[in-house]
Amino acid sequence: MSQFTKQEKVRFQHVDYAGIVFYPRFLEMLNCLVEDWFEEALDRPFSKMHETNGIPTVDLKIQFKNAARLGEIFTKKLWVKELKNSSILCGFQFVNESEITVLEGEVTLVNVAFNIERNDIKAEPFSDEMKEKIKIYLNS
Repeated sequence: MSQFTKQEKVRFQHVDYAGIVFYPRFLEMLNCLVEDWFEEALDRPFSKMHETNGIPTVDLKIQFKNAARLGEIFTKKLWVKELKNSSILCGFQFVNESEITVLEGEVTLVNVAFNIERNDIKAEPFSDEMKEKIKIYLNS
């Protein structure tokens, strides 16, 4: 199984008064991981994609396993569990330097096209080329 990975350092901006990551910041970190995956691995940067379409999150399941503290560095991992015509179910896991899971879960992303004039957003199939790039990360 191929995974897309990135490291993240817990910064002051991420933590609450107790010095641990405030849980909504994990969602921001996950979104950064997805955005980096699309840009670096799938050659589909959000800066270009969002001119005509997008890849919104439509479902998110997350389990917070252990706290992450200011200064820690953890590895964010993402892989594809299921590829459909216009959606992707991805698994993700954040582990600390001791390989202890900080959080894990699943996120469903849908490929959409939108028409601003009509205020219309609808699912759109992935191109064959994009499906081939995504399949590299498919957990089979």
